[in-house]
Amino acid sequence: MASDTAGAVAHPGGDAPSGAGTGRAPWPAPRARPGAVLAVIGTGAAAVLALWWHGTPVLHGYGDWLTNAGRITGLEAGYGVVILVALMARIPPVERGVGADRLSRWHSLGGRYTVGLVVAHALLITWGYAVTAHTTVIHQAWTLLVSYPDVLLATAGGLLLVMTGIVSARAVRPRLRYETWYYLHLYTYLAVALAFSHQFADGAEFVSNTAARVAWSALYLSVGAAITWYRFVTPVRQALRHRLRVTEVRPETPGVVSILIGGRRLDELRAQPGQFFRWRFLARGLWWTSSPYSLSEAPRPGRLRITVKVAGDHSSALEQLQPGTRVVAEGPYGALTGAVRRRRKVLLIAAGVGITPLRALLESLPAAPGDLTLIYRVSSLRDAVFRRELEAIAARRQAKVWFVAGRRADLDGNPLAAAQLAERVPGLTDHEVYVCGPPGLTAAVTAELRSAGVPRRHIHRESFEF
Repeated sequence: MASDTAGAVAHPGGDAPSGAGTGRAPWPAPRARPGAVLAVIGTGAAAVLALWWHGTPVLHGYGDWLTNAGRITGLEAGYGVVILVALMARIPPVERGVGADRLSRWHSLGGRYTVGLVVAHALLITWGYAVTAHTTVIHQAWTLLVSYPDVLLATAGGLLLVMTGIVSARAVRPRLRYETWYYLHLYTYLAVALAFSHQFADGAEFVSNTAARVAWSALYLSVGAAITWYRFVTPVRQALRHRLRVTEVRPETPGVVSILIGGRRLDELRAQPGQFFRWRFLARGLWWTSSPYSLSEAPRPGRLRITVKVAGDHSSALEQLQPGTRVVAEGPYGALTGAVRRRRKVLLIAAGVGITPLRALLESLPAAPGDLTLIYRVSSLRDAVFRRELEAIAARRQAKVWFVAGRRADLDGNPLAAAQLAERVPGLTDHEVYVCGPPGLTAAVTAELRSAGVPRRHIHRESFEF
């Protein structure tokens, strides 16, 4: 089932959104370019390889080659793990410029490589030492564990990293509750701490190279300071300054609720439509974890709104929140905003609860009549969150809204295929496109858009996954 709406219906949203109609933050904020961030990471990896090269004498024999392959993988693993932590440090210019969704994908991909490097390091070093000492690998492994300083701690750290990699694998992660995955993931910090002293105690590159020790320490301390400041100190400062509290919990559709949050000086947060915060509700059973939820309307004076699909223990408990509950918010984060827009016409494609940031963009992006289109994929119309709000916004702004409801079999194929999108959205290739929803649908829609001829740089996506 599909329907379009357009007309002149009054907007029901109450107070005018702060900054609505601009699609931009009240003040310019620095943004890191994704290419520049990758270039910095790649330069660092090359510098680590140069460190090994500088401190390596001529290699002699098979054992030396194996041992030095282990040294290289160990150095790159030590560098990789601190980069993984830095990617999740929520540094504002990086979050704004790269986007949390892309950073998460980089973190996931980098995690697989880093775990592989850690395993390769352990195997190659042990094998290389065994060849040089003319002993068995098992005997050499035991010797390393009991005779070399901090190797036992490093081994424990390596096993923690491997465990984190396993629970983050695509085959395992969907089977875990968000809360379980979140706390298991925190063991990464312990793994880094356990392995750090081993690098200085046993790493040939650091034993007699003071400059290398200082630079390596500075890298780890800088990332540690960023984590401490942006993930712990800043949220506490924001909580004290803005005094966020729940003002209302409002049912939207079965299993979906909106939470209205009030506070002071909220304009200072410089939140933009399309962004999200990590919310910590100081209520029984909720205070110990923070979860990411997008703003579901443009920020208004003294008010923010999020909309949550009830899926796990944490989100289920949000239905029972009482007005007055204190809130700690980290953010804003995310690059799915009007700041990335380069074209006049805009197409928004949402699925499920992925409508939340796109509803805020539909409300606030500047657009001439007919230049703004929203496609909303749902299993049935009764599951369409904000249906009346979307229709009213579309009528007020003379935008087009297309609800795509039902199973694919009932819709005679894929309604979001390239041909159907091109037919439904005239001039599709001239649009700036924003896509948000479950990861599978987001990837599939992105592929269809590319097949239809939409340039990759004009497709901005965010997946709702942890």
